[in-house]
Amino acid sequence: MTEHLKGSASTRKDDDWDIVIKPSKGNTPDLGLVWQYRDLVWMFFKRDFTTFYKQTILGPVWYIIQPSLTAMTYYVVFGKIANLSTDGLPPFLFYMSGTIIWSYFSACLTNNSEVFSKNANLFGKVYFPRLVVPLSVAMSGLVAFAIQFLLLLTVSIGMKIANPDLALSYWFLFLTPLVLLYIAVLGIGAGLVVSALTVRFRDLVYAVGFMTQLWMYGTPIVYPFSQIPERYHWFYYINPMTTPVQTFRWALFDAPALPAGLCLANLAVTVAITLCGLALFSRAEANAMDTV
Repeated sequence: MTEHLKGSASTRKDDDWDIVIKPSKGNTPDLGLVWQYRDLVWMFFKRDFTTFYKQTILGPVWYIIQPSLTAMTYYVVFGKIANLSTDGLPPFLFYMSGTIIWSYFSACLTNNSEVFSKNANLFGKVYFPRLVVPLSVAMSGLVAFAIQFLLLLTVSIGMKIANPDLALSYWFLFLTPLVLLYIAVLGIGAGLVVSALTVRFRDLVYAVGFMTQLWMYGTPIVYPFSQIPERYHWFYYINPMTTPVQTFRWALFDAPALPAGLCLANLAVTVAITLCGLALFSRAEANAMDTV
């Protein structure tokens, strides 16, 4: 009897099973497998959104309060006290546009920086492509951006009616989805790099918020790119968030456009960060549960 069982087990082939789980080949996740789990991405998206605001009083209204207060603070500190230029744009629109763009990127980066530690219990019990979680995080951030963008658009139209000289371009209808895709890819890629490194170096968890804040001040959020001295332009060529911020303002308010070379350099850096993040994440997920 025992020999018969051994024989049947030894002759069983992979084709006899409904699902065969194999280690990934190469240094990148199987994106085709992630597509097969797209329903799980949607489920995680709904879970994150409902859980975050389940016991709040104002709920999604916080999406409006936060950027509005932030833009007003920037207006007082950088507009009135520091007297920084806004490229001729109304200060509230200038700071608000930069704030909502940066908020989406920051959410993608910081929320994905602890993928393994925050989901250790789930990862240890059931198998699914781990990349599903970072994708759902990026989708959750789109809800906040959509609400904040509608607020920005409403205020912009109101100011346009009050002041017909205010430039309001319609290019945002075509470029905003591309800007969001760019930011999502960059935020996920950078988040994957950090999450893979935090498996071994847990101190990075405490440094992410600080480094993100420094990164923001190195991006034209509270100041326009036109005011940056030319000798410092090299830094913005390697800062991949320069392009989406300035492009978003150009598409919506006809702000000065960036040089094509800078945009291409930012795109190259984004691709490099994303590929690096996918490779590190793929390696880390193999033994992350043993370490975390």
